[in-house]
Parts: sequence; structure tokens; C-alpha cells
Amino acid sequence: MYKGKKVVAVLPAYNAAKTLEKTYKEIPFDLVDEVILCDDASKDETVKTAKRLGIQHVIEHQQNKGYGGNQKSLYNKALEIGGDIVIMLHPDYQYTPKLIPSMVNIIGEELYPVVLGSRILGKGALKGGMPLYKYIANRFLTLTQNLLISYKLSEYHTGYRAFSREVLESINFNENSDDFVFDNEMLSQIIYADFHIAEVTCPTKYFEEASSINFRRSAKYGLGVLRVSIMHFLQRIGIGRFNLYRVNK
Repeated sequence: MYKGKKVVAVLPAYNAAKTLEKTYKEIPFDLVDEVILCDDASKDETVKTAKRLGIQHVIEHQQNKGYGGNQKSLYNKALEIGGDIVIMLHPDYQYTPKLIPSMVNIIGEELYPVVLGSRILGKGALKGGMPLYKYIANRFLTLTQNLLISYKLSEYHTGYRAFSREVLESINFNENSDDFVFDNEMLSQIIYADFHIAEVTCPTKYFEEASSINFRRSAKYGLGVLRVSIMHFLQRIGIGRFNLYRVNK
């Protein structure tokens, strides 16, 4: 708990058996009350490892629903069990759980309702192993998004995120894609709903066991990001009317 607020960590898992234990053991359980893992039909022993570790809530998708579909299950469950501060942590150990206290503090003190762990703040992205083409694409897409969305973030593509309950209850995330562009749609919704976003510097770690999408999937994601940015722009100037941006009351 943090000042009476229930803290929940959610782990979107796919073939994470080799890195799950290392990630889980670094979670600060003096702050985190419950952990939810959603396994998206892994082909390894992710579920078995999760249960051995004693993770309180293990959701098993019998068919692969995609990265976005995985997150939908996680956020809906986090709200169901009363989470007030919800941190998405990838179980592939690409993002360090040691940043959780900082992210929880920012939301718990009501400074910002959303916190992103940015790999771009500072100069560590390439040194941490981010492929050059991904770095260039990240910079190009982020610049384009900042212009179209009329916001300013160092990057929109990090998978390390924390949200207040109010944010998750307000945005229409269940309308989003089940694919990787879900992350981008979610940020677009948050900005459109006028929630402010904080960023903290996050070390970049690329290694063999860390999950990463290939060039083809990256290109598809990039096109999806541009689509979302244009939709946001049209919605913002009053031309578009997209259900994605319906704010729940």
C-alpha cells in the first residue's frame, strides 16, 4: 500500500519462463500488494513458473490474443481487485522493477496520474543495445506524434507504464487494438482525456531473452502509430468522431 492506495503490478507474459523469476524477485513487495500475470498462450513453462513463484493471480489465455489483448485482461482484473495504482511491468526483464517505488510515489502523491519509464531521456538507449533502426524510428515517430497530438513526450513507445485507477476507469481501453499499437492508442486516449503524464529515466536493456518484435512487425506498428496520431489530430480539431476517445463517466 502507498498512503492507503492499493498497488498492483501487472505482467503481460508470452514465453517468459526464462526471465520471469528474476523480474518477480526484484519487485518491491513492501509497496506492491498484488501481482497479476496474464499468459498469452505461451509455448514454454511461463504459467508453471508463475504458479511456483506464488503469483496471486494468473490469467491463462487459451488462444493468443496479442499484446493489447493481454493488457486488456490485466487492467480489467486490476480494477476488479481494487487496484488504485497499477504498474505494467514486462516479465522479460527488459525494464527494471527497481523503478517501481519512484513511479508509485509520483502517482501516490497525486503529482501525475500517469508515469512512463522513458528509455530516451538521457543518452542510454543505444548504449543499452537498442537497435539503430528502432532508435531512428522511435525518434521520427515521437516527433510526428508530438506535432499531431500537440503534446510533448520523450517517447511514446516504452512498455513501462503506471496508471492511477481514475485513468483506467476513464479511458475506453477495451476498444483498442489487440496488437502492439494498443500502447499507442492508450496514450492517445489519456492525452485526449486531459490527463497529464510524467516520465522517469529508465535504463535500456536488450539481450537474447528480452522480447522484441521483428522488422516486419515494427513496420506494421509504425504505420499503426501514424494512423492513431492522425485520428487524434482529427478528433482534436473537431473533424473526427472516433469511439476510441469516448471518456467514461
